[in-house]
Amino acid sequence: MPSAANLKVVAESSLDDDKAEDIVVIDLAGKAGFADFMVIATGRSDRHVGAMADHVIQNFKKAGLSSAPAEGMGQCDWVLIDGGDVIVHLFKPEVRGFYNLEKLWSEEAEDDGTDPAMELAG
Repeated sequence: MPSAANLKVVAESSLDDDKAEDIVVIDLAGKAGFADFMVIATGRSDRHVGAMADHVIQNFKKAGLSSAPAEGMGQCDWVLIDGGDVIVHLFKPEVRGFYNLEKLWSEEAEDDGTDPAMELAG
């Protein structure tokens, strides 16, 4: 089983190779129980998002991850890849702006006492 740090590098490298835009990595260690890192990136179109998702999944498997289920591959507006300790969110620009996950998981969200996971569910 690859480490979270290794999977983070694999995801970043794969997205960089695929010309993803605005790649952001959020360190979730100690902040969330579901993952150590969240990687967020934007694709220019639904085809770009889908191709990036396919490549991240393939590269996770090459790195030794046995399974990396994905949600949203049908529409490719927003694809979530569950790499275990590394969660990857791939968006089209307008969808990324709407959900604004970076702000949701920022220091301000922690400081004001809100639970980012509950914000998404709400």
